[in-house]
Amino acid sequence: MRHREVVSQADFSGLKVSNQSLGASIGEQARISLSKFKVQEPAPDLIRGSKFTLRDAAHDAAPQGERPKENPELGTRNPERRSTAVKYLGFVAHVLLSAIVLASLGCAKSAQPQARPPDVAVVKVEQKDVPIWREWIGTLDGLVNAQIKPQVTGYLLRQNYTDGAFVKKGQLLFEIDPRTFQAAVDQAKGQLANAEGQVAQAQANEVKTQQDVTRYTPLAKEQAIAQQDLDNAIQANAAAKAQVEAAKAQVEAAKAQVASARLNLGFTKVVSLIDGIAAIAQAQIGDLVSTSSLLTMVSTVDPIKVYFPVSEREYLEWMKGGSDPTKGIAGEPQLTLQLILADGSVYPHRGHVSFADRQVDVKTGTLRVQGLFTNPGNILRPGLYARVRSITSVKRGALLIPQKAVSELQGSYQVAVLGSDNKIQIRSVIVGERVGTDWIIDQGLKPGERVAAEGIQKVRAGMLVNAKLITATAQIDPKTKNLP
Repeated sequence: MRHREVVSQADFSGLKVSNQSLGASIGEQARISLSKFKVQEPAPDLIRGSKFTLRDAAHDAAPQGERPKENPELGTRNPERRSTAVKYLGFVAHVLLSAIVLASLGCAKSAQPQARPPDVAVVKVEQKDVPIWREWIGTLDGLVNAQIKPQVTGYLLRQNYTDGAFVKKGQLLFEIDPRTFQAAVDQAKGQLANAEGQVAQAQANEVKTQQDVTRYTPLAKEQAIAQQDLDNAIQANAAAKAQVEAAKAQVEAAKAQVASARLNLGFTKVVSLIDGIAAIAQAQIGDLVSTSSLLTMVSTVDPIKVYFPVSEREYLEWMKGGSDPTKGIAGEPQLTLQLILADGSVYPHRGHVSFADRQVDVKTGTLRVQGLFTNPGNILRPGLYARVRSITSVKRGALLIPQKAVSELQGSYQVAVLGSDNKIQIRSVIVGERVGTDWIIDQGLKPGERVAAEGIQKVRAGMLVNAKLITATAQIDPKTKNLP
């Protein structure tokens, strides 16, 4: 019967699909799918040669009551082979569908455009003359620091200044109980009066003895009196003169005692010996103070001193370069200093080096240098810490790049250099001084070369990039660029 005619022979071993439409071999895609799903193919001998048709597959797939009757002319079908064929047919359909999907995805991926090179900010290596800054930690101190101590012992009666106030030379600061010293003055005056009385008495005795000598002299010549009487009169006159001189000396001593007593009385009023700022009082009213007691301190703060240590290496560099810490560069009479305060602000007034110590400290290996700054308004106070900066030399033809363009790894420094083909080269460099936000490169770069502004973190060697040239940052810290 023709309606049960075999539609197709179930021989799948030779099944192929052209790769021209799918972009890849279906057989290869099928092999990949088989390897992924780990599906074991049925034995070919169970399929090849069996007379199984698509109509047979439909017959098996239909419900039990709706299956068509078998035609005896076609013979009895083998149930095992028919079931295996159905499974294999489904498997092949799955493989074909997977291959088509994978091929489509492959074609879609191959059709995507190539990725664009990433943008990288670059800067050019600049060459210019750069001033070299040095920086030290300094301590401020008053130009003169006077310790105010009493010169007499006594009880403190009153304080005549406000703690921390500016005082003038000769201004009264403290008063000590003066009664004892006033009594000493009075006593010295009494002694002086007594000494002056002794002088008057001695002078009167001198006059009397002189008269005796005058009267006895002619009488002795006429032998009216004994020569011994004249000699005794002369001796008494000489003794009277000596007593006058001794009495006068006592007067001078008494005068000195009076002066000393008055001086001590004056010391009960403690005054400032200099102009400056007075510190907090160290003694309270009612305290018994002596010559060893510190009452307060007064410091002259305009101008004000700053001490900072210079290392042996810096000192030797200065001297070998024909310079001196007490002199400036380029023929300047003095090295100009700048002060950076604790809050980061720049002190508006410039200073200069006044002297360097005579020797290097053997314990610290540093030379103590003193600078002077004007201090109008007394803004600066002794004891403040500040950073002292100065231009000590000028480096000619220095190569500069931003500090952030340099990457440090275990003591070595690297930069990302762009070649003419815009490909990255990782290059080692030797760095020098830091200048503001830039770094001087001593070796490894040439003027005009381009380097990645962000260092080597975001790039790799051989990487193709799209260079975006940016302007380099300022070479000198804006806070200090106008240092004269």
